Amino acid sequence: MANLSKIKRDRMIEFLEQLKKQHSDDASIRAFNEIENQLRDKKYGLVWEEHSEQVDDTLKENIPVLVADEERRLCKDKSLLWNFIIEGDNLQALYLLEKTHKGKIDCIYIDPPYNTGARDWKYNNDYVDGNDVYRHSKWLSMMKTRLTIAKELLNPDNSVLICTIDEKEYMHLACLLEELFPTAKMQMVSSVINVKGVARDKEFARVNEYVFFIQVGDASVERLNLPSEWLGNVKSSGRDKLRLGSLLRSGSNSERSHSPGCFYPLYFSKDGKFSHAGEPLPLGVSTDSVQIPEGLVAIWPMHKNGSEGVWQYSKSGFEKLLKDGFVFFGKLKDNKIGVSYAPKGVQDKIKKGEFLIKGTREDGSVIIDDSEYEASYIPGNQWSIPSHNATEYGTKLIQDILLSKRFTFPKSLYAVHDAVRFFVASKPNAIVLDFFAGSGTTGHAVNLLNAEDNGHRTWIMVTNNEISEAEAKEFEQQGIKKGDKAWEEKGIAKYVTWPRTICSINGVDVNGNALKGDYIGSNIPMSDGFNANVKYLKCEWTPRKPQDYLLSNALGLHIKEMIELQYAIEIDNVKNVLILNKDDFKNIADNKETFEQIENVWVNQNIIFNSTELKILESKKYKYIPKEFFGQELREAAE
Repeated sequence: MANLSKIKRDRMIEFLEQLKKQHSDDASIRAFNEIENQLRDKKYGLVWEEHSEQVDDTLKENIPVLVADEERRLCKDKSLLWNFIIEGDNLQALYLLEKTHKGKIDCIYIDPPYNTGARDWKYNNDYVDGNDVYRHSKWLSMMKTRLTIAKELLNPDNSVLICTIDEKEYMHLACLLEELFPTAKMQMVSSVINVKGVARDKEFARVNEYVFFIQVGDASVERLNLPSEWLGNVKSSGRDKLRLGSLLRSGSNSERSHSPGCFYPLYFSKDGKFSHAGEPLPLGVSTDSVQIPEGLVAIWPMHKNGSEGVWQYSKSGFEKLLKDGFVFFGKLKDNKIGVSYAPKGVQDKIKKGEFLIKGTREDGSVIIDDSEYEASYIPGNQWSIPSHNATEYGTKLIQDILLSKRFTFPKSLYAVHDAVRFFVASKPNAIVLDFFAGSGTTGHAVNLLNAEDNGHRTWIMVTNNEISEAEAKEFEQQGIKKGDKAWEEKGIAKYVTWPRTICSINGVDVNGNALKGDYIGSNIPMSDGFNANVKYLKCEWTPRKPQDYLLSNALGLHIKEMIELQYAIEIDNVKNVLILNKDDFKNIADNKETFEQIENVWVNQNIIFNSTELKILESKKYKYIPKEFFGQELREAAE
């Protein structure tokens, strides 16, 4: 069939070519080319009005940098790696993370604004409500910009992007993800988060949300030992304990004509003892023509409806299974007998020691003991898990920690924990990023996962420091403005994310009282807290073309935070040392006592060292400050 759109498009482009010949001035040619580019633009997939953001405008004249908040730092164990909360516009933070973590992130979990039309998110500092005709395109522009960078951050060999959403934008998000990750595996899970339902005006109440899993490279869902609340979701996978297979093939390719070499008789004595396997019977030859040895009964691979089937294995394959003890016979009754075998999965578990062989029966089959085996599963894509209830294990859990309702619609701790665990359970050193962190559930979930399996995963959470619309109006009436201390202290990052993180690590509420109860599934007391370190960084700007100082000097003040973020460490000038100038070098080289404690050294590439100084640095296997931090910006400034 003809592509009518293409025919029409080609006709318009041909007309443009004629106009170019008639109007060859630069302005006309530029205009014609812009029109042609629009005509040739993508004609299949998601198309929307693109919008710019204030952070991009700011970026034209300024460089994003990180500044440590010295008042917000928690070290539980100096030997552990560090986690980070970054306060700021997440696009600004992503530009910095692209310098420190490109291709290094194992898991990104995000819960972006759902764009419900209820003034639930801001675009360029203005609330986007349901009356905004560009609401969807603004949301898509916002998401595309961030997901494009997120793709660069993910490990291309094996990583996952997990993104939650509700029914307002899930179709648009699916198209966007498919477009940005064309080679990845994408699956959507429907997850019940409120069995009572959230009312929708003249619509069905919403009880669920959607979770997109984008599996990059070799990433795959891991089979896990799941608590009993999951069992209703995994019955279809049926991988609990020992499961033998029927030797009679079922389903597709199960007819005699499909595998003639697997159509042969098994002979048993009258009392049901196995004798031997007969020869395969060629197609077209009736079983009635086969002479059965005296005193034996022939069992053919016949379906219940009387049609001729096949065994799972050829005669030689069956005899090998029999020799290994992996064929099991039932009782002979009415010239019928059930024959089962140990599938490859069971054999693999025996080899791994997950199933034990306790002995052999009289007929030579092995006795398999699966009593010590912990069943593992991959669930289906419909999740109805009690602990994923957002009210009970999101809202109420945070209220128990912060002792007030400081955040609306937080995720269930266990919903995030489970989603992430399916991809990082076997990655004890995984790096997990959440750049829509909100209340800080992702960091809490990763800390819990580490406590359960002694992992050393690290996390980075990015969140802004916005306050609610109601709080903003109240402050404005009091003459308090954005940027004032009272305003900033009530922002999400400082008022919710940070205290929730610190309290959960210390095992206390905001008043210092021990948290009550255990974490579901692991029975770890909440009052135990977690063995984790966390630093608080803030996104700021520095001018690209400073008037009164060198750009390199200004950026040098923020190298420390970049190295800390990249290596998940703390530059303490004891174990980890930063050398920005000759004075820094002299201070560490002249103190032999402290020099011995140094484990890592980062050096400014612009410092010229003599051979003696280089030898001192080489003894500590020094590293240069990565050029990708601010190299491009310095080249643009001709420094």
